Amino acid sequence: MTRIAVGGFLHETNTFAPTKATYADFVHGGGWPAMAQGADVLKVMRKINVGLAGFVEAAEANGWDMVPTVSCGASPSAHVTRDAFERIVKVMVDGIAHAGALDAVYLDLHGAMVTEHFDDGEGEILRRVRQVIGPDLPLVVSLDLHANVTPDMVEHADALIAYRTYPHVDMADTGRAAAKHLALVLKTKTRFAKAFRQLPFLIPISWQCTNDQPTKGIYQQLGDLESEAVPTLSFAPGFPAADFRDCGPSVFAYGKTQADADAAADKVVALIEGHEDDFDGRIFSPDDGVRHAMELAKTASRPIIIADTQDNPGAGGDSDTTGMLRALVRNKATRAATGVIYDPQSARAAHAAGVGATVTLALGGKSGIPGDAPYTETFVVEKLSDGKFVAPGPYYGGRDMDMGPSAALRIGDVRVVVSSHKAQLADQSMYRYVGIEPTEQAILVNKSSVHFRADFEPIAEKLLICAAPGAMPADTASLPWTRLRPGIRIKPNGPAFTPPAKARSTSITG
Repeated sequence: MTRIAVGGFLHETNTFAPTKATYADFVHGGGWPAMAQGADVLKVMRKINVGLAGFVEAAEANGWDMVPTVSCGASPSAHVTRDAFERIVKVMVDGIAHAGALDAVYLDLHGAMVTEHFDDGEGEILRRVRQVIGPDLPLVVSLDLHANVTPDMVEHADALIAYRTYPHVDMADTGRAAAKHLALVLKTKTRFAKAFRQLPFLIPISWQCTNDQPTKGIYQQLGDLESEAVPTLSFAPGFPAADFRDCGPSVFAYGKTQADADAAADKVVALIEGHEDDFDGRIFSPDDGVRHAMELAKTASRPIIIADTQDNPGAGGDSDTTGMLRALVRNKATRAATGVIYDPQSARAAHAAGVGATVTLALGGKSGIPGDAPYTETFVVEKLSDGKFVAPGPYYGGRDMDMGPSAALRIGDVRVVVSSHKAQLADQSMYRYVGIEPTEQAILVNKSSVHFRADFEPIAEKLLICAAPGAMPADTASLPWTRLRPGIRIKPNGPAFTPPAKARSTSITG
């Protein structure tokens, strides 16, 4: 029987964010399933939208025997701590080393992990795995669409295969695609040639959405380029908030010959570069966005939905800034709701006060973001929750969620979801679990950039993007870059990056 060692370790790192990812964060998971080890991995990775779950399903259909190591993820944040990285990677690598005879290894990684001691977290993981399994055993990896792919990642893996949707509704499908490619490798005993290209400009995440052009069309044409000669081809727009040399978009192709791989990669690169002008759009200030939403709501039959894009916990924000809440209250918005504000202290106070009580809180604003501060006001406690529910929408895909003690608070006619754990508001259930029916609101303000669209676009009259203070600037050129590769444009058609005279070394080693 074919034996495959499997594991997953996912983190998207915003090196400008206020809070690091600890081991405890991976144990809990945030919006990801809680950490599992050994046989428990195969129990957790079932019928959910995660790459490893899709691979497990396909592997079982192929009759493969899987040797599970570890599966975990944590909400995007600043660097993964050295302690967390070393403890998790040790479980993964030791599990592979002690698995006995193997035919291949599959890993579900993000591709944009930066740790306290390694710029290229995934490159280091793959280096250690390759060191254990030797040069010949196939090693196939699924990656997030936001991967900042590095030369080391390409070198150590036989294939990297990235998601093609943002919102990421195809994470499990990408795991299945990895299994399909691995089956081809095992059947034909082929080592496919690799082509890797890094693009010359950063792409802001708000304009990476695959529901819209140009990205939608790029992925359609990318799929058409796959063939027997080029069985897998990927475009990763990248996560433009990691200050290291290899941050940015990339294309990677695997072909029967080097010429096949090179030709496919070059066609996709030309396509993307030809659309540089199109990676742009309108972003509102908080007050302008709220006032525009209120005007639209007068004649709308469905909610106007605003992305609070700069405090997106899916991009490293702490999900606690108050700029959009202040704008809703200041402009006297009605039938409005926003979430999720991460504030365990305020959630505890609401639970202590009880439903129906009024409570004065210094809500949110605790992450130290410039231009933000706690919002001190008196709120009505409308509903309380233990924070446990299922998120059935297309992004979370039926995951069990644990937001910890939570509350729906009201100020005027604005309702606020407050939680004790962080997760991106990308599912309608993240309002309903505290008694707010999203379809009955005139305005919804979601702490998300794009993922919310998978579940909210069907109920939305109009989508707007607002930029209140937060850890993930909508304009990538506004970040204080110091360590990108020289010459990359820091936004589409933007200025080329020039390293500061005293920038520290562009590599970190352990």
